[in-house]
Amino acid sequence: MIISYEILRDSLQKYKAPDMKIKRMRENKEIIKLTKSLYETNPHTPGYLVANAIYSPSYLSFDYALSYYGLIPEAVYTYTSATYNKKKKKQYNNPLGTFLYRDVPGNVYPYGINIIHEGEYSYAIATPEKALCDKLYTLSPVKNKKQMIDLLFNDLRIDLDEFKKL
Repeated sequence: MIISYEILRDSLQKYKAPDMKIKRMRENKEIIKLTKSLYETNPHTPGYLVANAIYSPSYLSFDYALSYYGLIPEAVYTYTSATYNKKKKKQYNNPLGTFLYRDVPGNVYPYGINIIHEGEYSYAIATPEKALCDKLYTLSPVKNKKQMIDLLFNDLRIDLDEFKKL
């Protein structure tokens, strides 16, 4: 379960030194520090379940979502997410993985996002079409149809059969 530092500290008020208890819990891997003030109580939680909480608002997209939907053949080990109005890339590293966040235009941010419920967690992920559009947004523009086909199927290695399903 994702928990804030304040809630965690309040739950440990029976201890003489709650901050020391938090430190020991981290050392014993009973909790995982996600960011300065955010923790995960289950060290076996997959990173995609906490990606939206680490930096928000955000949704999983780009290479992670393309791999998730089988559009690219590569396995992706970085949780790539889209955000807006942040004006810079942001990266977090913690025991659950590497989390990368980058901007997309604010006027298209809210479209094409699925909310997935998994146990006690919920996470937002781009639809396949949105993930591809987000990825293309980060690349240099192409000048013609031939360059687009080359970019999609040679450079990005988009699976043609999966692409036809979009």
